[in-house]
Amino acid sequence: MLYLTEDHQMIRESAREFVRDNIAPRAQEIDKSCEFPLETIKAMGEMGFLGIPFPEELGGMGMDNVSNAILIEEVARHCGSTALTIAAHVSLGTFPIFAFGTDAQRQKYVPKLATGEWIGAFGLTEPDAGSDAQGIRTTAVRDGDEFVVNGAKMFCTNGTFADVITFTAITGQKDGDRKEISAFVVEKGTPGLVLGKLEKKLGMRASDTRMIVFEDMRIPAENVLGGEAQIGVGFRNFMKTLEGGRIGIGALGVGCGLGALERALEYAKQRESMGRPIIQHQEIGFKLADMAMQCEAARHLIYHAAMLKDAGLPYGREASMGKLMGSETGSRCADMAIQILGGYGYTREYDVERIYRDAKLNEIGEGTSEIQRLIISRSLLTEGVGV
Repeated sequence: MLYLTEDHQMIRESAREFVRDNIAPRAQEIDKSCEFPLETIKAMGEMGFLGIPFPEELGGMGMDNVSNAILIEEVARHCGSTALTIAAHVSLGTFPIFAFGTDAQRQKYVPKLATGEWIGAFGLTEPDAGSDAQGIRTTAVRDGDEFVVNGAKMFCTNGTFADVITFTAITGQKDGDRKEISAFVVEKGTPGLVLGKLEKKLGMRASDTRMIVFEDMRIPAENVLGGEAQIGVGFRNFMKTLEGGRIGIGALGVGCGLGALERALEYAKQRESMGRPIIQHQEIGFKLADMAMQCEAARHLIYHAAMLKDAGLPYGREASMGKLMGSETGSRCADMAIQILGGYGYTREYDVERIYRDAKLNEIGEGTSEIQRLIISRSLLTEGVGV
């Protein structure tokens, strides 16, 4: 890709080498055992992969969001679970502290997160609040210099292993019946922070997904993300966090699609039917062509959104477009790969069935495909088509 810099190419090559040696060989195994790849994540932290978009003075690599998307894409080609773990840690666990935290919060948490010493998580979804993120019920009631938190967060990626969790809670009412929603940071081991149900999932089985429960959990007022001046703006900041997270999930979808394409292409070159490799049959060749085209188109959308973010320009619509196309491309390519492999594709002997299961989550997490279409259509109403 002509617009990728030498740094981007370096990240791609170093990530590809690490994945080949450390992630790909165990991808099937950890999917089967549902084993969280803790040692792999720690090793990636030591190499700097978990701090790509954060400044060097905070323990990061001082690179950009395109580089981070490249990393996630490369990991997802072989293991969606590991890619999701990284995406959630960087975009959801670390970014809101870096972007909206106080200087003290950034200095305390970001270096440990960027280097992989600590693992981060993000709590937003609740039993009665998914796509309607304003429907949360978790409360944080002021009591002197502390807040008392009660409630629960569902589908918390990395929840079991998280050393620090950012989450939202209702801190009051404003403008009539509107909820005042604030964001907080809490560390592992805080009394009242309880690990709830561990989810058993269709795919992304080695990614940790757990309910987090708050039972009269007391945290100091200094744990308000951004300080007490930011009470009431937690919902807005978390929506901005999700915009950036969608770039990562879009890249994850592209990685799944490319992984499916690579496996289907290799099979189609070797499998013969009617005296020739099946790739020479138009029906198969055309499927592979469509897969390649869709992956490349989705990748351009995602990198474009990342470039806008890096430039400090609005990127919400572009992030939704990239996430929508990347996630649906991943699922579509995995489906076509199974069709190309036929009966073999439906068995666990070939890992396209794992990619198929993993890819589906991308259409649900970080805002469903329906929500992305809603965001895009509303932006057309308010902003027009654009350039």
